[in-house]
Amino acid sequence: MIRVLLVDDHEMVRLGVGSYLAAQPDIEVAGEAENGLQAIKLALELRPDIILMDLVMKEMDGIEATGQIIDAWPEAKIIIVTSFLDDEKVYPALEAGATSYMLKTSKASEIAAAVRNTYHGQSVLEPEVTGKMMVKMRQKALPHEQLTLREKEILLLMAQGKTNQEIADELFIALKTVKVHVSNVLSKLDVQDRTQAVIYAFKHHIVK
Repeated sequence: MIRVLLVDDHEMVRLGVGSYLAAQPDIEVAGEAENGLQAIKLALELRPDIILMDLVMKEMDGIEATGQIIDAWPEAKIIIVTSFLDDEKVYPALEAGATSYMLKTSKASEIAAAVRNTYHGQSVLEPEVTGKMMVKMRQKALPHEQLTLREKEILLLMAQGKTNQEIADELFIALKTVKVHVSNVLSKLDVQDRTQAVIYAFKHHIVK
């Protein structure tokens, strides 16, 4: 049996989700909490397999509760179940240690499936959350990770001290094309000139 702790400040939500989960042959509702403080106490007492955590609650919200539970019990598996998809909720919840992120608009069967998948070590994210995370990852990417293969190739040749004309001759491309690529490299690395680009390349071990 997968033991689940339900955390939500709305009794009807707990009743609805709890009734559906309790009817499943492999899931048991081990306890219920209506705020973050109760969630922490019950989580550490009951040590459930899965915690279904609401975000916006009185006394203590789900993000704070998730962080404190993970700090005290790193193995805890927490599924956020909320109505919110805004960035100030999604990222802090995942950074606090939540394993999965579901919306309350999900079907009860989808919540049950998320419980099973999370229990077996998978992370379950709403498609909208996945999209947001991909955007966030791209924003956090290092500048040189945005370079194309050709731009990286030209950066390596720049590091070897080759001029634009020498790069054009070696790669069998037009000088004008090389200048465009060099300009793109400087722009993506956010540097002012070739020297700074080469320093960046050595600093980040793009060239050795």
